[in-house]
Amino acid sequence: MIRVAVVDDEALVRSGFSLILNAADDIEVVATATGADALAAVAEHRPDIVLLDIRMPDVDGLTVLRELRARPDPPVVAMLTTFDADEYVLTALHSGAAGFLLKDTEPDQLAQLVRTLAAGGVVMSPQASRTLLGARADAGSPGVDEEAARVELLTDRERNVLLLLAEGLSNAEIGARLHLGTGTVKDHVSAILTKLRVAGRVQAALLAQRAGLLDTDGEGG
Repeated sequence: MIRVAVVDDEALVRSGFSLILNAADDIEVVATATGADALAAVAEHRPDIVLLDIRMPDVDGLTVLRELRARPDPPVVAMLTTFDADEYVLTALHSGAAGFLLKDTEPDQLAQLVRTLAAGGVVMSPQASRTLLGARADAGSPGVDEEAARVELLTDRERNVLLLLAEGLSNAEIGARLHLGTGTVKDHVSAILTKLRVAGRVQAALLAQRAGLLDTDGEGG
């Protein structure tokens, strides 16, 4: 079972997400909480996935995210938002979020997105993805080029894995695409994170984007 916690200050959101996710055979909502109670609820119930509202009146969702990601063996955290182009997208992803979910996500898609998170994938609304891809023009700090240059340390195979990782594919999906075993993909991902000096898959994808590996000439994807 995939254990999920839903953190949102709106009771309707908490109950709605719980109702939808608990209807899936392989997902159980083990906790719901407001922002003020989030850290205690996660510590008590130890969910695999936390769906966390990014904008809460009592506690900032980004603060909760950083606290959770700093814990030993932290859960996977995806941010909840009502905005399809939230200004905090980049901040949350750099802080360790595994993606963004819109609160009006279709019910039949919600469980599958949670499964993607549990499998190590990344979930992102189309507009949030465009925000990421458009951010490279603003990434002009002195350390950017030096950090992005770390992709040169990757082997050709690791680069291929990184590109698919940046598309949000899980290890199993990457393996199927490249005809590799899941264990082999996991080893490649571990090597990628070490060489790029990043803590997670999303940060690796961001670095790949900053290095220009994700640039495309076409509009399709």
